[in-house]
Amino acid sequence: MLKYETNSKNITKGQIFIALKGHTVDGHDYIEDAINNGASKVVGEYDLNLNVPYEKVDNTEEYLKDVLVKEYSEYINKLKIIGVTGTNGKTTSCYLIYQMLNKLGKNTAYIGTIGYYINNTYEELNNTTPDILTLYKLLMNAYENNCEYVVMEVSSHALSYERVKGLKFTAAGFTNLTEDHLDYHKTMANYLEEKLKILNYLNKDAYMLVNSDDLSSEKFKIYKNTLSFGLKGDYKILDYNITPASTHIKFSYKNNEYEVTTNLTSKFNIYNYLTSLSIVNNLGFSIESIINITKDIYPPKGRCETYKVLKGYAVVDYAHTPDAVEKVISAYTELKKNRIITIVGCGGDRDPIKRPIMGSIATKLSDYVIFTNDNPRTEDPSKIMADIIKDNKSVNYEVIYDRKSAITKGLDMLDNEDILLVLGKGHEDYQIIGHEKIHLDDAEIIKEYIQNHEQKNN
Repeated sequence: MLKYETNSKNITKGQIFIALKGHTVDGHDYIEDAINNGASKVVGEYDLNLNVPYEKVDNTEEYLKDVLVKEYSEYINKLKIIGVTGTNGKTTSCYLIYQMLNKLGKNTAYIGTIGYYINNTYEELNNTTPDILTLYKLLMNAYENNCEYVVMEVSSHALSYERVKGLKFTAAGFTNLTEDHLDYHKTMANYLEEKLKILNYLNKDAYMLVNSDDLSSEKFKIYKNTLSFGLKGDYKILDYNITPASTHIKFSYKNNEYEVTTNLTSKFNIYNYLTSLSIVNNLGFSIESIINITKDIYPPKGRCETYKVLKGYAVVDYAHTPDAVEKVISAYTELKKNRIITIVGCGGDRDPIKRPIMGSIATKLSDYVIFTNDNPRTEDPSKIMADIIKDNKSVNYEVIYDRKSAITKGLDMLDNEDILLVLGKGHEDYQIIGHEKIHLDDAEIIKEYIQNHEQKNN
């Protein structure tokens, strides 16, 4: 447990409470609660008289970052920390690395979109890269549990807000850069600049592995130890064969050729696999040893998660950006024997620019589309939907706001060898409507549907 806490509810006796001024909540309003819960000291930005020691500082957020780095970075940097950044592919790549290292006998933890994994236990997280206090707590937990490696997703927001301050990565990866988060970054140039900040956190001997088939990868090559993977990379894709359940990849590295069959499907997962393999290889593990354990490596929940449903297939995937939606639909179009039916929506209170783009991609590449809710949050769902179908001249779609009803309709439509793509939420087991989180799990709905039909047929 760390000495510092920013949530008054989490204070235990003897901890120091740091009052952060957030966007919607001011920690100074909860100082009394923190003291009642046992805070031994308070750090804040106002002139206050308290019955415990009090330290006034100019900026509590900066104070928190500095004190965490000063007191704990020495310990957490004894861990070998691997960071992966990019718009799409971070979760799958990191989860594959996490599995690979554990299968290779190294005690490894994972931090990212799907949670915190360590020693066969799991904890849900609120952000792809947690706030700096939560991140330091998790890293210290990994250190105290004798982990040798930690692999973590590094978002552009994390780099922008210095959530990874004090960390030194042993290795890092860049997957790709496509349109996302422009409500925050405003331009793609700004977005790339934030991603490039990961280079500032590499230790002196670290390797940076980048996707050579993404133009933005060239910007990372200012770093001395940069290697690439892709159709023209150092880890060069020579050939591949994709089926609905696996992918066979042929690639070369340093004039040697290799072949491997993965439990992953789609072309973009070839890149995710090579991101992982190339990073683990540069941590000192042979390509042969990585290939040998690949048969036991699986994609994370909600990433091309495939179910056999009646005469067709249903696939749950987290794709929620224009590029990711295009890649997923295109990947399954290559595999289809009949129709592609897509269920997709866009989140509320988030980048509205991508909505008509995603709507157009879905109707253009799919045989039929059902547009539905995907975390409308505080925004009117009809406004989101109007943005999605704006200027869309296609007639191969319908709108069903209720997500469970939309998925059920898609499943009912499945005919011989049809593929239903349920996109946007992946591993998430909730829908955010207003400020409320309501339980909703795409995969759970599909599994219930399968079970009900099996019971009817027995």
